[in-house]
Amino acid sequence: MSLLRDVVAVLEGAEIRHALIGAVAMAVHGVSRSTADIDLLTVETRSLREELWADLKARGASLRILKGDFEDPLAGSVRLREGTQVVDVVVGRYVWQKEILAAAEQQSIGEIELPVARPAGLVLLKLDAGGPKDAWDIRSLLEVHAPAEAIRAEVDRVIPRLSAESRHLWERLRAGG
Repeated sequence: MSLLRDVVAVLEGAEIRHALIGAVAMAVHGVSRSTADIDLLTVETRSLREELWADLKARGASLRILKGDFEDPLAGSVRLREGTQVVDVVVGRYVWQKEILAAAEQQSIGEIELPVARPAGLVLLKLDAGGPKDAWDIRSLLEVHAPAEAIRAEVDRVIPRLSAESRHLWERLRAGG
């Protein structure tokens, strides 16, 4: 977790709002599944600047920055790897993702304090991704938080701003499919 601690320190030092998402955030909310990396969300494109990560790169961490084009659903991503540790910084581009960051709650992950996306935010991100594993994750979150009406209400409020595919998946999952 030392790489995560250092990535969080870089983001905090640059005053870049971020939150833990992905499998580790799911585990914080009671859904456990294996993962090879740790995911953070931000909407700050400053995180795509190589110079932000210079200190980590200088100490030997590998760095890969991908910038999304106009049609890409993401502004980009940053992958940092040090030994077996991998941290991905996912750079969103939508207001609803910014709202997920604003609603994130401070949690302790080992010795690290950082904002963690709430269950409804994780559901929205999974709906946006739209894969079979994402649907499983959504079902699992809703089961763990049963009754999940508060999560459903938060998602229902935001879902009109997501893609037609995301809305269709949500309708199917709400209907029990």
